[in-house]
Amino acid sequence: MDRGKERVRKMIEKGKISASQMGKMLFLAITPTAILTAPGITHKFAKHDLWISPIWAFSGLIVVFLVLWLHRMYPGQSIVQACERIVGRFPGKIIGAVYWLFYLYLNGIIVREYEEFVIGAFLPNTPPIVLLGSMVLVCAIAVRGGVEIVGRFADLILPVFFILFLLIIGPIIPDLHVKHMLPIMGDGILPSIEGSLVLQIWFSELITASFLLPFVTDRKKAKKSMLISLSAVILTLVVSNLATLLYLGDLTGIYTYPFLILARYINIAQFFTHLEALFMAIWVLGAFVKICVFYYVTVLAAAQWMNLSDYRPIVLPLGLLLTLFSIWIAPNYQEMTRAISTSVIFATLTMFVIVPILLLVIAWVKNRMRAAS
Repeated sequence: MDRGKERVRKMIEKGKISASQMGKMLFLAITPTAILTAPGITHKFAKHDLWISPIWAFSGLIVVFLVLWLHRMYPGQSIVQACERIVGRFPGKIIGAVYWLFYLYLNGIIVREYEEFVIGAFLPNTPPIVLLGSMVLVCAIAVRGGVEIVGRFADLILPVFFILFLLIIGPIIPDLHVKHMLPIMGDGILPSIEGSLVLQIWFSELITASFLLPFVTDRKKAKKSMLISLSAVILTLVVSNLATLLYLGDLTGIYTYPFLILARYINIAQFFTHLEALFMAIWVLGAFVKICVFYYVTVLAAAQWMNLSDYRPIVLPLGLLLTLFSIWIAPNYQEMTRAISTSVIFATLTMFVIVPILLLVIAWVKNRMRAAS
């Protein structure tokens, strides 16, 4: 039986990526949606200490080592596959189903954020289904191409992402006011920690590496790549939160997309002004990779759960389900944002941090008992 499953695992995805590509995919699977809404949401809790909140990325660090330990104990297997070996076939199937359905749910939120952002900020007269359907279709084509295709997209898009990000930050530096961040920790450390709780959603998404690591060629470099990716996410969020705070001050919490406001007020030599399109480009490029990564993981996890030899036949059916999820997920953007800052936090931390910790503890105990006998 195990040999049959091993053959299925080997056949399901023949593509390979480097540790560097995995790190880039993880960065782009976290950052785009984070820089879009994190400043406004974090400001509600941390106020002028919102730029400190990303530093408390404890869930990201925990998840990195959880992924590495699970991979060391069950090499070449994702967390969905390892579940059956750790807790048994039936409980493992239940946990595995919850994982791929939860990824489908999260990706529905991501696709809906993409639609709400583009319609709300740039294309107000466009039917939502057109934006949702077109993005899912394009991502489906990439996902059918396999992990190598998604990895190459990450290679191409990451440099562009950083260049556009710096083109937004650079011109507004003269207009930043340090007084908006003072006094630092005036109310103690607690507000910044409270603000970080929302950010743990994004940091814990590093569990996605569990599904990518089996296809990494240079796995010895995986730990370094994941830690670099986590550090880059923290630094990017610190910079975007700080720039937003120093420019907007207490108005940061009022706007739905605070970072977009920075792009609207850019003025370079009285010629390049209102560069919202630049922000749209940076965000859509990043969102494309993020949706692709989560879409790929959803399809891969579902195929592994069903013991399929090829994941491609379920790409389009799950794409249709993803589109429907993104429509049904919330009646409006305000309700979705409220859910992200409340129930989604606990659900994400449960699935991406607590459950893997419990699985690791059970696996360690079983291995100790086996060694003792």
